[in-house]
Amino acid sequence: MDSKYKQYFLQIIKKYNKGTATNEEIEFLENYYDAFELKEDLITTENEADYRDVKQSIKNKIDQRITHQDTTRTINIRSWWFKYAAVAVILISASIGLYFIGKQNKKKDQQNNAAQLILPGGNKAMLTLSNGTRIVLDDAHNGKIANQSNVSITKTNGNQIVYAFASGSNKAGDEQQAYRLQNTISTPNGGQYALVLPDGTKVMLNAASSLTYPASFHGKERLVQLDGEAYFEVAKNKQMPFRVKSGSQVVEVLGTHFNINAYLDETSMKTTLLEGSVKVSSGTNSTLIVPGQQAAVSRIGAAGILKYTVDVDKETAWKNGLFEFQNDDLKSIMRQVARWYDVKVIYADNLPNEKFIGEISRTSNLSDVFKILELNNIHFEVEGKTITVSAK
Repeated sequence: MDSKYKQYFLQIIKKYNKGTATNEEIEFLENYYDAFELKEDLITTENEADYRDVKQSIKNKIDQRITHQDTTRTINIRSWWFKYAAVAVILISASIGLYFIGKQNKKKDQQNNAAQLILPGGNKAMLTLSNGTRIVLDDAHNGKIANQSNVSITKTNGNQIVYAFASGSNKAGDEQQAYRLQNTISTPNGGQYALVLPDGTKVMLNAASSLTYPASFHGKERLVQLDGEAYFEVAKNKQMPFRVKSGSQVVEVLGTHFNINAYLDETSMKTTLLEGSVKVSSGTNSTLIVPGQQAAVSRIGAAGILKYTVDVDKETAWKNGLFEFQNDDLKSIMRQVARWYDVKVIYADNLPNEKFIGEISRTSNLSDVFKILELNNIHFEVEGKTITVSAK
């Protein structure tokens, strides 16, 4: 017998014995119990005692039905049953398989249809100016969308925000004034966005993230505040270091490419360096990392800064339109899925302790993501935008 059918049948027997089986499950047991009993790999001398009561209860119900029939016909039925027992078991087993397959396929189709309605994220963000004005960037027209102290803010055809001084402006005076004007660009769950800061630094924000920065940089440093995740390509300026503050962590660079993951629901803040040099500080601790390394600052009170050699392509896969997993656990994967597809995830108690390796396009519908993860004995229930995750 197929192991999944056997497991299902034994689960129903337990529920039947406890009085928690549904009407559909009770009907299934009563219809197919004799056929299952003929399968020696299911009810054996080793486990028969565990199911004696339920076995007798079902048999009594079946016998009650038989006694209502004509005695001669009953004998013929019994003779027919044992004469063609092998054929009967094959036919009933086939019908059981169809029952399971039909029921599972119907439910799976419903789940797939629900998951197909949940689309991947895209270029979505809100720009909040220093005066409180909010601009929905995915709705804004291309071209100039705002001006602050002669700093022009433009939306390009490539869904990017660019800050630049207007032509003919007094840059020295305007720079100091614009430095006092704090802007924030924020992405929702299911959003991402790119911008070019006034110094030429390029930033790509991942979903559920925000970056706060001045309309222009002035003084001895270029300081920005990050919540969530972003990839930076910092314009070189030795006289004005670029600093990113995230919680208790400060990342300082002169000109480099790096990624910071500082989501509040992650256990640590991770800075991954692709080129250049980076200094990571937290409290009284600090460390330098070189390309290919990652510095991790714990959010749960552990002292010090840990340093690792990592696969930078994996750590920055999101900006290239990919989910990439290398020995990642299920919950860390689902946190990424929840942010990008804007869904709520809840978990059953029987999650497997497996690690996952693979690559999925971030342009895939959620149903396609599920198909890949389900190959690893994971099951998903979709209700609206709530996903329940359990083992198969």
